Amino acid sequence: MHARLRCSAVRGLSSAVKASRIYRPVASQLPCAPIVSVSTRQYASAAAPSQLTVPKDYVPPTQPPTARPADVRKAQLLRSYTSLLRSTPLMLVFQHNNLTATEWAAIRRELRIALAEVPAGSDGVDISPAIGLQVIRTRIFDIALKIVEFFDPSKVEPTLATTLTGKRVKTVYNHDLSEAAYKAVKEATKDGLAEAKPSAYTELAPLLVGPLAVLTFPTVSPAHLAAALKVLAPSPPAFPAPPRKKYPGYYDPVAQNGLQKLLLVGGRVEGKVFDIDGMHWVGSIEGGLDSLRAQLVYMLQSAGLGLTSTLEGAGKSLWLTMESRRSVLEEAEKGPQEAEKTES
Repeated sequence: MHARLRCSAVRGLSSAVKASRIYRPVASQLPCAPIVSVSTRQYASAAAPSQLTVPKDYVPPTQPPTARPADVRKAQLLRSYTSLLRSTPLMLVFQHNNLTATEWAAIRRELRIALAEVPAGSDGVDISPAIGLQVIRTRIFDIALKIVEFFDPSKVEPTLATTLTGKRVKTVYNHDLSEAAYKAVKEATKDGLAEAKPSAYTELAPLLVGPLAVLTFPTVSPAHLAAALKVLAPSPPAFPAPPRKKYPGYYDPVAQNGLQKLLLVGGRVEGKVFDIDGMHWVGSIEGGLDSLRAQLVYMLQSAGLGLTSTLEGAGKSLWLTMESRRSVLEEAEKGPQEAEKTES
């Protein structure tokens, strides 16, 4: 059996292990002995750094002042819609009615297949991957259209902003969420001024009713527009639906149910609003924009040739008239002279 230590011995060992304890003998027991202490650890403490004072009116360049909260989802949607309207030259507007996710997937699948078969343009760039069909928030899209139509960022006056050093510099806050954009839209839409002045907004605003979806194109391509119309809004004989043998997935019940809930209401081309007939006219341009430009050049050349020939014809007719008049006058002068010669 192991030997056991008494409690007093255990307490003595524990007190010896603790090095930080200070031993102070009683003065009555060791009157002449000095006080022995075990030094504790010392840690170096760094001096507190000087605090950088930021001006109270300092505005970070990455977070300019806004009229609407910039960190909410609605503000991000508004900025994305304004960017979409400014960068998209061709857009189709559809109304949809309770389409399911499966129906949307089927419609996008058939649209992607139809667009992939369109040959690339004269520049050799295939724009089919950049064409997209997306659902939008109608109210926010309406506000974005107002900002694009009625707000001019180049007319915003600069304001003074404070930098970190306290210096005030001129800065222009002309983003879509700025106070200037908010005031411009309010000024344009108060008392029905927006409806009184003709603009793209007044033409497109009646179409922005109910749930909407837009089909965006990165460039104006009549061939891709015709392919999209044949899938999303077929209207024979100009835009017939795809054949069943070649596109069996188009006649799938899920895709057909989704297409029946999709309605084309209009479009926007280069900032101008077109109705359904206008979009059909754009999609029916044979050869695309290159062919349209060639026809325009031929028309201008023909007009120039016609004007030249008209001017030349007028000059020739005037010259002939003057020559005939001169010959008549010469014959009239020769008549009396010949008569005098014969008499003499």
